Amino acid sequence: MRHEPVLLVIAHGSRDPRHAATVHALVRRVRSLRPGLRVETGFLDFNIPSVQGVLESLAAEGVRDVVALPLLLTRAFHAKADIPAVLREAPRRLRIRQAEVLGPSPLLLDALERRLYEAGLTPADKSSTGVVLASAGSTDPEAIAVIADIAREWRHTGWCAVRPAFASASLPRTEDAVRELRALGCERVAVAPYVLAPGFLPDRIARGAAEADVLADVLGPAPEVARVLLERYDGARVPRLAAVGA
Repeated sequence: MRHEPVLLVIAHGSRDPRHAATVHALVRRVRSLRPGLRVETGFLDFNIPSVQGVLESLAAEGVRDVVALPLLLTRAFHAKADIPAVLREAPRRLRIRQAEVLGPSPLLLDALERRLYEAGLTPADKSSTGVVLASAGSTDPEAIAVIADIAREWRHTGWCAVRPAFASASLPRTEDAVRELRALGCERVAVAPYVLAPGFLPDRIARGAAEADVLADVLGPAPEVARVLLERYDGARVPRLAAVGA
């Protein structure tokens, strides 16, 4: 019987305990959507188990195939450098394929809207509501361009306007984007955090949303996010993709 590769979800980690709790809730959602798939979680920093520790444990058990999935929304430094470096240090007996990051995906736009509706908006509010797509931010131009593209795409689904904002490294800040949407004449302004889990930068986004009418929750364990994880897993486990370090 052929066994499916183990899915290793790689999260950044945080000193904020809400971060790990949210990651574990998302992983539980993934397991519920695909019973029988083994899903493990490893952290790059601050939390345990570490990615290296999980990989060593899997190798000791006799596992051969692993799909390493970065729990990231954009393909920036962690996906391009940190995670590949950690995976190159894995036990040699493991065959590891690194999956793509989660974004962009239409399912993530669905998750963003879910969070806005949970925060009090309705589909009837879209045409009169301006939305700030608030991400953590990055020094990577590719990641910044992706956020801008997502904002443009989301605008075409019926919102009054959508503006990107960043909690660090890039501009504008959330509060500046809120004021811009006010100046455009949007009847109400909502802030949609394009982040996966609570922590320092999401808290900064929340502070920047003080003048907004609606602040949505982080994406967290939304069912759409769990479905994206499984899509990325399925895309990486096919044999035609080269293994990490091959």
